[in-house]
Parts: sequence; C-alpha cells; structure tokens
Amino acid sequence: MKVAVLKGGRSLERGVSLRSGARVEDALERLGHDVVALDVGRDLVDRLSAERPDVAFVAMHGVGGEDGTAQELLEILGIPFTGPGAAACARCMDKVQAKHAMRGAGVPTPDWFAFNETAFRELGAADALGHIEQRLGFPLVVKPSRSGSSLGVRFAASAAEVPAALVAAFSYDSRVLLERFVDGRELAVSVLGDEALPIVEVIPAAGDRYDFEARYEIGRSQFACPAELSEAEERAVSEAALATYRALGATGFARVDLILAADGPWVLEANAIPGLTDTSLLPQAAEAAGLSFEQLVERIVELAPRTAAA
Repeated sequence: MKVAVLKGGRSLERGVSLRSGARVEDALERLGHDVVALDVGRDLVDRLSAERPDVAFVAMHGVGGEDGTAQELLEILGIPFTGPGAAACARCMDKVQAKHAMRGAGVPTPDWFAFNETAFRELGAADALGHIEQRLGFPLVVKPSRSGSSLGVRFAASAAEVPAALVAAFSYDSRVLLERFVDGRELAVSVLGDEALPIVEVIPAAGDRYDFEARYEIGRSQFACPAELSEAEERAVSEAALATYRALGATGFARVDLILAADGPWVLEANAIPGLTDTSLLPQAAEAAGLSFEQLVERIVELAPRTAAA
C-alpha cells in the first residue's frame, strides 16, 4: 500500500514526533510499503490530495496532530488513518474533558479542579486556591489541560509552590487543572484494537519524576514489562485501561497511564497517539506480547480502515 506518514507539525512535541515518524517509515519500508513522508505544514491538504495514499499513519504528537485536527482533515478527504477518530482524539487530548468522561463511566480518576486564564485574570480564581488546596491536599499536581509528554506538569508540595506551578502550566495551555496526588506505582497500558497489551511499569531514577526528560532521555528511567503484579492487580489495571479506552471512544490503538495505589488503580489520562520512539512504552508492551516493531506497525495499519470514520 501507499502509506503517508504524518509527522512533525508545529507543536512543542515536534521533535518526538519526528523520531516516531522516522522509526515508522523505516518499519513500513521494510514491510514493503510505498512510504510518503510528510512533515505536516500548510500544504498538507494539497500534498495528500496529490498523493492519494491508501492510508495515513498519524505519528504526530501534541496540538495539531493528537487533538483531532489532522484527523478531521483526513476524514474530510476520505483517507483512512491510524489511531482514534477526530472526536476521540479531542477527548483524549483535553485532560479535563477526558476526566469528566472517565468519571461518568465510573473509571477511577483522581479528584481535580480546573480553570482557564480568564477565570484567573478576571474572575478572581486565585482567591479560590485555598479552597482547592484544602479539598485536594498536598502534594498536588498542576497540569496544562491540553499537553502531552508531561510538558508543563509540576508537583506542588505546599501552597507556596502552587503559583510557580500554575505559571509553568499556563505557559503550555490557557486551561489548567489541579489534581489530587496519588502515591503509587506508575503504570501504562497500551491497547491495540480491543486488547490490552502487557503492562509497563515506569521506574524513574531515585528522586526523579517521570517528566519530559525522563520520558525521552535514555537512562533517565527504567522500565519493567511486563510489570510484576499479582493476577488481581493485573486484571484491575487492564480493566481500568480498557474501560477508559471505551469511555473516550478510542479505536485502533492508544495508551492509558495509571497509578496503582494501595486502594487500586487510578487513571490519569489516555494518549490517542502514543510515542513510537526507542524509549516509548507502546513498542515495549508490543515486544512483551511477542510483536516486533514491524509487526506492531503492520497491525496498526491493518486497523486503520476501521478507524477512519470513527
């Protein structure tokens, strides 16, 4: 097939996307496909219209690629594409929207409060911080609502650290959320089709947090796959991930990030276009399931025709 690989774009995660895209292109070429590499820009529609690929492999991360923007254009052009449809991507990308959907479906997700810059600047939201802090407790987590790869995520151990954390989060998005911190093991469940792959545990270096650098700098984190869990723990974590996947309307593939606490799993977020770099979690999970990277890429492409109109 002729496969157009959409990568790059102009988001803050452009570098990661270029790495994911290059790795996908190599795999597709080894599989014998005719590969068209597209660094996404203003000429995307013209280039897609000219190339008319059989399928588009979306390897974009962040705004423009993971939020449903590129997917909407592909749906308009009638080009099958990998991963969830536009609506599901938009839900996954917006952490606040995703958490409302999870809460509505009965998926355990940490308590949170959210507000935008207008509320903060013009409606006195800063005066509500004391109420939020009292209800969520410390430490708490401050996040941009629409950002990936842990960009802009800060941990506040006290009220004195919240303002700086908010400034950092607002530098990535106009809407932020403050979330109750859940102490436990950091896990990721990749879903391929309707199947949960082996669970990955992320083990950051001592005293480190699983931030952007820890995700993509080799050696900053260790990974255990499959994670050492009891049968009951494994079942509870996988079921929570699959329930999240369904609640957000995801199809094709996605990755769900969770914390396994003493009282069970708590879902943090879902990633509609998980990374495919050499340090990314989905390829590790696939390998543990007996799939080579080429087999993973081929399976994702095979699922594309069924996800194009999702």
